[in-house]
Amino acid sequence: MLTPISSNPSVNKEALAQIPLNFLDFAKRPQIMEWIIGIRRKIHEKPELGYEEFETSKLIRAELDQMGIPYKYPVAVTGVVGYIGTGKPPFVALRADMDALPIQELVEWEHKSKVPGKMHACGHDAHVAMLLGAARILKEHQNDLQGTVVLVFQPAEEGGGGAKKMIDAGAIENVDAIFGLHLSVRFPSGVVASNPGPVLAASGFFEAVIHGKGGHAALPQHTIDPILAASNVIVSLQHLISRETDPLDSQVITIAKFQGGGAFNVIPDSVTIGGTFRAFSKESFAQLRQRIGEVITKQASVQRCNATIIFDEKSCYPATVNNKELHEHFRKVAGEMLGLENVIQVQPMMGAEDFAFFSEAIAGHFFFLGMTDETQGKFPSGHSPYYRVNEDVLPYGAALHAALATRYLLDHPPTYTSNPEVHYHDEL
Repeated sequence: MLTPISSNPSVNKEALAQIPLNFLDFAKRPQIMEWIIGIRRKIHEKPELGYEEFETSKLIRAELDQMGIPYKYPVAVTGVVGYIGTGKPPFVALRADMDALPIQELVEWEHKSKVPGKMHACGHDAHVAMLLGAARILKEHQNDLQGTVVLVFQPAEEGGGGAKKMIDAGAIENVDAIFGLHLSVRFPSGVVASNPGPVLAASGFFEAVIHGKGGHAALPQHTIDPILAASNVIVSLQHLISRETDPLDSQVITIAKFQGGGAFNVIPDSVTIGGTFRAFSKESFAQLRQRIGEVITKQASVQRCNATIIFDEKSCYPATVNNKELHEHFRKVAGEMLGLENVIQVQPMMGAEDFAFFSEAIAGHFFFLGMTDETQGKFPSGHSPYYRVNEDVLPYGAALHAALATRYLLDHPPTYTSNPEVHYHDEL
């Protein structure tokens, strides 16, 4: 797929190491910046939900074709995997998610979503634009790459487990490490944030139907009240955190759904509750899931009710854990580009990301790119119908992507057991 570039042992490593420092200046050129922003706006106008990103994928492929970057398509329904470099090891990947959310956009601007009920309310349109920007930078410096950069454009991050399907389809085969980023309103523009180890929690979702016996509210003795049973269940679930969980092992259970009854004077036959649970370790997550099932069924039984529970396996994500070596690499590269004062370490957050599947399979690193700027007004958090992106930070994401990959390849030369000129094999 790619034209191999033979490695020259006389190449000055220090000179190559200076190349990524110029990436931000390249990305900030008016022509490049306008192109990146233009891509983001095109995607924003036509949001597509998980595994429906056909037009988004088509746009990505058109841009890769224009740059002369080979790719595989389709991968996991709508995914695209591009390749830049020698076609030989080492392989390092950069990931962007493509899907939108089922939200009606309430931001009035020229490039507002043209699809009713759908919106890029989590910045994935910008993530794609920044990765394409990185692709342009890397293509410009292809002859300096000491290996191969794999561009992973992933579908269905928002609850569809697209990362896992990309892995199952071979998207990161032969890849040694992967980097991913997410825009964040928690940090100022020009600031990046991350930490070694767990950075985002494992998450799961469940729904339970508690069955009783309905009847008139004035005669509760003739009923089996599922609302009372559900209320006891919710209180008991909170005891799992306050009484059974190590205070130093962060966990969360939240009941966010409670449906039952439709009249003031009628006790219903059943009540439906649902929620999410989060933890940072596999053991804690498994234990929490087990106890949730036990508490719901047994507490319902105390109130003479029956309960059926469904755990949503498709939306179950592991914890996102940053490789410690890659975190040091990230701090070094980002510090050289932005200044160490703009590279901050944050406490792990209970949010979840399906990048976790990548970091579970290979060494991975996930970080946040700040975009808050008080001069541009308030930036609502993700999944809000008023969510908007500070487009001034897009060159930073593109340059960081490109620099992280370039320096990784430079710092991790392949180990040959024989003469690579004689025994060359195209990994792609």
